[in-house]
Amino acid sequence: MFGKLKASLGIGAAKVDTVLNTNAVMQSESIHGTVHIYGGDVAQQVDAINLKLCTEVKVETEDSTSYQSVMIGQLQAVQPFMIEVGEHKQVPFTIKLADEAPITALNAYKNQSHVWIETTLDIDFALDPKDRDYVEVHPLPVVAKVIAAIQSAGFEMVKADVEKGFLRGQNFSSTSGFYQEIEFRNRGFMNRKEIELSFVLEGNAVHCLAEVDRALGRGDQYTSFTLSRHASDMEVSNAVSRVLSI
Repeated sequence: MFGKLKASLGIGAAKVDTVLNTNAVMQSESIHGTVHIYGGDVAQQVDAINLKLCTEVKVETEDSTSYQSVMIGQLQAVQPFMIEVGEHKQVPFTIKLADEAPITALNAYKNQSHVWIETTLDIDFALDPKDRDYVEVHPLPVVAKVIAAIQSAGFEMVKADVEKGFLRGQNFSSTSGFYQEIEFRNRGFMNRKEIELSFVLEGNAVHCLAEVDRALGRGDQYTSFTLSRHASDMEVSNAVSRVLSI
């Protein structure tokens, strides 16, 4: 009885540890791993295993800025089972990365883009054991080429974050309720520019909305383009040239 009381307080209770096959994936790929459940000092019933794919979103109002964890995917195993004293159970899983999940593997001076898997065991009358594992999301090759082309034109990646809201470009729009902005800045004076890129995947298409902030009070301008996931270097170059010409 005393052991059950301690377990209900999280002392000597079951523990969970999610191990990813690899923590590095590419946009729109699937994440594979295994949930390890370790029995504590008393037997406990696990009613469900919950895996949530999350990101952190910046929410701006007129007078404040806050950050919220947003679920962008989930997987649940709802077959109840008992985890006995000292027992070790393993549950393999696969969860697909949401198409609009942000890229996190970015060499920005200030990278505020994060993606993680949060694992929770649903145990009645007890503190639910939790585990958090960060995922490194790499850009698709065509997205990496766009970023490289911007940088080759003399722009440095200064910031990347995820903001609340929706994007709308020519013939496309986002649907997740958040979007990533990857900000670049050049070192010019008379021709100083800031470029913010946001990517939206849709099947074989990679959409990009670009916001160009020009110096000397000339205001912001927007342009967008769409490339195939297998776009040629020339197609990438032409698309980026239109952005740089603003």
